[in-house]
Amino acid sequence: MKFLLMIQMNDEAFEALGEERRNEIMNAHEGFQKMLRERGEMVVTHALADPSTSATVRVKDGVPAVTDGPFAEAKEYLAGYYVIDCESRERALEIAGRMPEAGFLGVEVRPIMYTSGTEM
Repeated sequence: MKFLLMIQMNDEAFEALGEERRNEIMNAHEGFQKMLRERGEMVVTHALADPSTSATVRVKDGVPAVTDGPFAEAKEYLAGYYVIDCESRERALEIAGRMPEAGFLGVEVRPIMYTSGTEM
């Protein structure tokens, strides 16, 4: 079963952690990824750029309109994600609990229902 593990970010809360703790969280991904690869559960991971670099496309009357910035203003935003392939929801939750961000803002775990385009 494939699952999406979504890493949420809140810049104010992250800055409040202090530099040492922030570095611990960021550096812990190397060991976390190694564990997933060794168990054959890693599919892919991506870190996303800051929401200020995004654009939102809305189509009205068949005409696309592009605006800079995220779709919605929010303190928390999607900062990155992992796609994993493991035997059960329980294992996906266990893996999410080992993620560096689990002790910070939490990690959303969602089953992937459909994949198309690139074989994962």
